Amino acid sequence: MRAVIASSPGGPEVLVVTDRPDPLPGPDEVLVRVAAAGVNFIDTYRRSGAYAMPFPHVVGSEGAGVVQAVGADVARFAPGDRVAWAQAPGSYAELVVVRERELLAVPDGVDDRAAAALPLQGLTAHYLATASYRVAPGSAVLVHAAAGGVGLLLTQLAVARGGRVLATVGAAHKEDLARAAGASDVIRYDELTDLPSELPAAVRELTGGRGVDAVYDGVGRTTFDASLASLARRGTLVLFGAASGPVPPVDPQRLNAAGSVFLTRPTLGDHVATRDELEWRADELFAAVADGSLDVRVGATYPLADAADAHRALEARATTGKVLLLP
Repeated sequence: MRAVIASSPGGPEVLVVTDRPDPLPGPDEVLVRVAAAGVNFIDTYRRSGAYAMPFPHVVGSEGAGVVQAVGADVARFAPGDRVAWAQAPGSYAELVVVRERELLAVPDGVDDRAAAALPLQGLTAHYLATASYRVAPGSAVLVHAAAGGVGLLLTQLAVARGGRVLATVGAAHKEDLARAAGASDVIRYDELTDLPSELPAAVRELTGGRGVDAVYDGVGRTTFDASLASLARRGTLVLFGAASGPVPPVDPQRLNAAGSVFLTRPTLGDHVATRDELEWRADELFAAVADGSLDVRVGATYPLADAADAHRALEARATTGKVLLLP
């Protein structure tokens, strides 16, 4: 099979397509032919060496495809089943082995590209809106990078739960996407000269001086101070990513000064820790896609051989929605 490996820590140029032996499933594993693989920021962190990884390694962890073979102990899946997954190392490949407990059954009405685009970012958006801060009718929330993969899904889920979404984006075409997803107001990064002061001022102007009940911040270093200053009293800052770099250590007294606010740094694994929770979240997402109430935007697709270009586009903030690799 062909697969994309990161040969050593570094930039996108370390990604190389190579031929590797076809993998075989273990007793509790499933062999899947990949129809599409998701490209995510965590892939760039692992490629660069920011997250500890062995080198060389096959990149990627998300995708969708068709079951080719199953291990002796597998009970839920059979050859020919359509499946998707969020956490299977080595997904930038023509074939991947996935543990049975990580696999999701893809229903009719959800095509391969939507199925590959949804697991990681969809499950993330779902736990953000239902657990990290539970959006309810009347909630006002700020969603950073609202035209990105998580942002577009999170905006739709928050609005569906009765929330008002204030969105931040970096360009006019991204503003259009955020509004189409349901954002009531959009603030443009590219129109601000001093983000830490001007963004909170804009948020408070839009909320009658109150601020928002929650900020969903997957950007990190460049937005953190502005996010904290945008919260209403006893609001919640959900820091779920670091696309601009990690946030420096935070003095807890800052939370006091900001209005007795809450700060949380969640991760997906803790919100799909049981099979029941994984299936509940996935079933809600797939059902919403199938009935047309949740739109999954695939912003760009690249052939497997162009994985380096996909990483360059993602890191340059040149993408909207989901980026996929097609083997």
